[in-house]
Amino acid sequence: MKQLWAPWRSVYFDTPRDGECIFCAAHRGTLEYGQVLYAGAASVVMLNKYPYNSGHLLIAPVNHTGRVEDLTDAEGADMHRLLRLSVAILTSAFAPQGFNIGMNVGHAAGAGIVDHLHTHVVPRWNGDCNFMPVLSEVRVMPEHLEATYNKLKPFFDKI
Repeated sequence: MKQLWAPWRSVYFDTPRDGECIFCAAHRGTLEYGQVLYAGAASVVMLNKYPYNSGHLLIAPVNHTGRVEDLTDAEGADMHRLLRLSVAILTSAFAPQGFNIGMNVGHAAGAGIVDHLHTHVVPRWNGDCNFMPVLSEVRVMPEHLEATYNKLKPFFDKI
């Protein structure tokens, strides 16, 4: 079995977080870097500040919980609705060839933010992985977060 290492991610996971939860701040409109694409009554969609690929979105419930079983049926349904819409929007805006979609629940599962559930939606293209992270611990992002935000925001404004 081969191992795939991503040591640059440990800095993000191990960094102490002081202050407000980023998902709660996103819903309230007080998030520092302002990458909130949609803030509804039950869920929020935002760009990942530390993306794996351009267009890497995070969908979180407004309910501040780290437990899937704490979500109401309505909250789960709203997150799934936004997941479907996000995939459609990313497909229109970026024409990816696939997606990684998932939720890491708990520290042992790799959750960077343990106390607030969130789903990752990562657009993927054939050949989008290269040698830079392995050799230099650098991930090459072809588009700035602000450009990605400006490209996606008009789509989310229609929701």
